[in-house]
Amino acid sequence: MPAAPDPPSADEGEFGWIERLLRPLTRGAPGALDLLDDAAVISPRSGCDLVVTKDAMVADVHFLSDDPLDTVARKLLAVNLSDLAAKGATPLGYFLSVAWPRTMGWNDKALFAEGLRQAGETWSLPLLGGDTVSTPGPLTVTATLMGEVPAGRMVRRSTARAGDLLMVSGPIGDGWLGLQAALGDIPDADDYLAGRYRTPTPRLDLVDTVRRFATASADVSDGLLADAGRIAIASGCGVRIDLDAVPLSQAASRWLSLQPDQASARAALASGGDDYQILCAVSSASVASMTGFSVVGEVVEGEGVQAEFQGRTVPLKALGWTH
Repeated sequence: MPAAPDPPSADEGEFGWIERLLRPLTRGAPGALDLLDDAAVISPRSGCDLVVTKDAMVADVHFLSDDPLDTVARKLLAVNLSDLAAKGATPLGYFLSVAWPRTMGWNDKALFAEGLRQAGETWSLPLLGGDTVSTPGPLTVTATLMGEVPAGRMVRRSTARAGDLLMVSGPIGDGWLGLQAALGDIPDADDYLAGRYRTPTPRLDLVDTVRRFATASADVSDGLLADAGRIAIASGCGVRIDLDAVPLSQAASRWLSLQPDQASARAALASGGDDYQILCAVSSASVASMTGFSVVGEVVEGEGVQAEFQGRTVPLKALGWTH
């Protein structure tokens, strides 16, 4: 990790934080104007629409208050990038807002900025602007991300059709188990699960596939069942999820093998959230083109979410995370 710049003098205040830690994160993007202005200039390519998403995270709500701040920064950008990936959009840059508790000092800010630097390098993502304030309350961080997509090609939640199959891009349940691992409630010898909770990976590798073949799409942030339900509501239809078919990591499979009620345990994994995989509705003709995705259910006539395990309907206590 590069050495953090020396802290600013007392009279530099917020501007020292911006100049020393944030300006390098613009990665030379001309629209950022070196963070010297009160606004930025965003110009998507000719023939493209601008796609905008925004997520906020609050300590002890979306991350643990003792999580390393570099992982908090990376997660902040990852969860927003996941939204763009599910829309079939290519990222352009981000705006940042941080409400710093007065107990946090320069070293905390430097570690947070290092996480932003790592994320910007990994995903070629420049900082375009934002704001910082102090607060007596918990650390609160917000990012607004900009992406672009060919005009009229953004993949919505509202365009699924009865008869479409539901497909997901990777393992489900690791985020929920990862929170329990980070709290020390379940074993996690190699820190795999806690890592999936703290630093998820947005599926930017699937942007082109989603844009070409998905009839509707959402990222799995609040739980597979909940986000499938949102596609259903937006599209005016119902969804059926086959819990037997939901892909699991080796770590989740080990946890599942120890549970006495397999149906309830699988439902819990499918409703836990924080997975940041992509859930798509896909016509049967396009399934073969969805490399890396697994079929987990279908879009049906009617409304609501139905989950099945070994051919039987599973009662659902909750579909996923709500605020």
